[in-house]
Amino acid sequence: MASVVSPAEGIAVGPTKLLINNKWVSSKSGKTFPTLNPATGEEICRVAEADSADVDEAVKAARHAFEQGPWHKMNASERGRLMNRLADLMEKHADELARLEALDNGKPYAVARAADVPLSIACYRYYAGWADKVHGKTIPVNGNYFCYTRHEPVGVVGQIIPWNFPLLMQAWKLGPALSTGNTVILKPAEQTPLTALRVGELALEAGYPEGVLNILPGYGPTAGAAIARHWDVDKVAFTGSTEVGKLIMEAAAQSNLKRVTLELGGKSPNIVFADADMEETIEGCHFALFFNQGQCCCAGSRLFVEEKIYDEFVERSAARARRRTVGDPFDPKTEQGPQVDQDQFDKVMGYIESGKKQGAKLVAGGARVGDRGYFIQPTVFADVQDEMKIAQEEIFGPVMSIIKFKSVDEVVQRANKTMYGLAAAVWTRDITKAHSVANSVRAGTVWVNCYDVFDAAAPFGGFKQSGIGRELGEYGLQNYTEIKTVTVKL
Repeated sequence: MASVVSPAEGIAVGPTKLLINNKWVSSKSGKTFPTLNPATGEEICRVAEADSADVDEAVKAARHAFEQGPWHKMNASERGRLMNRLADLMEKHADELARLEALDNGKPYAVARAADVPLSIACYRYYAGWADKVHGKTIPVNGNYFCYTRHEPVGVVGQIIPWNFPLLMQAWKLGPALSTGNTVILKPAEQTPLTALRVGELALEAGYPEGVLNILPGYGPTAGAAIARHWDVDKVAFTGSTEVGKLIMEAAAQSNLKRVTLELGGKSPNIVFADADMEETIEGCHFALFFNQGQCCCAGSRLFVEEKIYDEFVERSAARARRRTVGDPFDPKTEQGPQVDQDQFDKVMGYIESGKKQGAKLVAGGARVGDRGYFIQPTVFADVQDEMKIAQEEIFGPVMSIIKFKSVDEVVQRANKTMYGLAAAVWTRDITKAHSVANSVRAGTVWVNCYDVFDAAAPFGGFKQSGIGRELGEYGLQNYTEIKTVTVKL
């Protein structure tokens, strides 16, 4: 397919249409939408806009591929080979994918190249290895019977991914779904469709059969909603806000009661004890909040610091934030790029104003950087109270809230006083204290003396309103298989 060249960065942009049944097609409505460079606010290109009619076509293709196409009869080991072939092609085009991710999302190219791309490739390779290892069991039931279980694919799967980690979230979704033999309709976020479409192009090159992988850029209320309520979609997986997750559950219940997995919002407690290594912890907590411009669902956004070291910790954290380099995503020195779009920029700036008005002490940042693009200074608030808006709601931006605590029991109680339960961390030299807090905090992932350590083998997901189900690891496979029991009279 002919490529266009982004005037912003001179980066070749690949497909800009919908991928349905292995063909690049315009939307049935003929509509397109712009995707913007968040570093400048300028249009990169226009992308075909899918809606319900396009979802219908993609579902038909996926259903046919699942029930009648070559995918239906393909050996599990061959599915694994295809996934490894896709990973090989992504490795070959790693620089291109990282540049495209930086252009469309705004994250520093160096981060995309060092983290997003290799982690995505590793995820595909991990699930390629699982393709022929999803086993059932033989069960010794009473009587003269042979009883066994089969793990079969769910069927046609709709997957809706967010804009903060476009490549990586695509891999987290596609990896287990394709490994277990499902067919997929994937909707990338409207803010960041370009790398998803490029991976679709590589999947065609890898040799995926018709209808197995369909990619439909579009908006949540149209394309996303059509996937969630479609009567011939067997499962939907969504990563995004808790509010939208509830809408997807409702749509799934009102249609065919499709399977649902959700990875949703967070307001993760990051707990620092006085006996922690100060230097390591300050840098670790800085990374926990400011990584990816603060646009992480698991960001350590409620930073609890023991009162004995509170003042020093605040001072040194503010100084580290002021040293953080904000700027052009393609500058090797840049640590922090722009927020993804104007809406997100406005939302984050609104939270900063709220923090000021409610009495938190602004000790670093708080303002826009430059006069174009969506750049925000790394911002640090001290003297934050639990009831403040910046301590309660998911900001999804570079705003650190530092909260004082006195005791273990107190901080665990306060850490758990939230509707979320996605992640948490504890920093201490006391291993007994570390395990005690890890066991007491209600969160799907707890890091000890580290943060944002991810591996394709380690499951990730949330308690409470942070989601349903797990992604990654062997646990991630469970979301994409149905268990069938077969009993044979002997």
